[in-house]
Amino acid sequence: MPRCLPELWLLRHGQTEWNAAGRLQGRLDSPLTESGLRQARAQGVILRRILPAGVTVLASPSPRAWRTAEIATEGLGLTVRPDPDLVEIDLGIWSGRQADEVRSALPPGAPDDLHLWKFDAPGGEGLAAMTARLEGVLARLEGPTVLVTHGVTSRVLRCLALGRPVSELSALPGGQGVVHHVRDGGARTIDA
Repeated sequence: MPRCLPELWLLRHGQTEWNAAGRLQGRLDSPLTESGLRQARAQGVILRRILPAGVTVLASPSPRAWRTAEIATEGLGLTVRPDPDLVEIDLGIWSGRQADEVRSALPPGAPDDLHLWKFDAPGGEGLAAMTARLEGVLARLEGPTVLVTHGVTSRVLRCLALGRPVSELSALPGGQGVVHHVRDGGARTIDA
């Protein structure tokens, strides 16, 4: 069942060099590509078109998400505040490795889901820990909020906000350069 939450706009950071190379970032970072910068500007165009006054903006302090937040909110008169709980999943020893290499080495019976296998990273963050961290973010919201974060983090947040099992995170749309709008128990993806 959907939760009673303020209106939300969720943005994933723009494409990074490691995204383009198929490398897992997790808590590590790599710079936005030219495409990533364009995606952040496109998110800004969307936000200028749809945001009401009095919105709070929270962003992951990770440089790729923080830079995206700066670009997307430029000229809106909004202050971006860091929230360390919006960081991406910790991928433990898989951080920095090629995604295809890690997936091909998974043991038999490992989740085949696009994202769920990431919660099994040795030394990484499990699904229960990430869920608890993001429940805390949602519990602290006091009004309409823009959340600038990461791919897996955005999906888990949306599952929680929509009352869906977190195990269904891959069923939700992803994407860079778009805005995911959550309101009154429903969600839609807005592109430029």
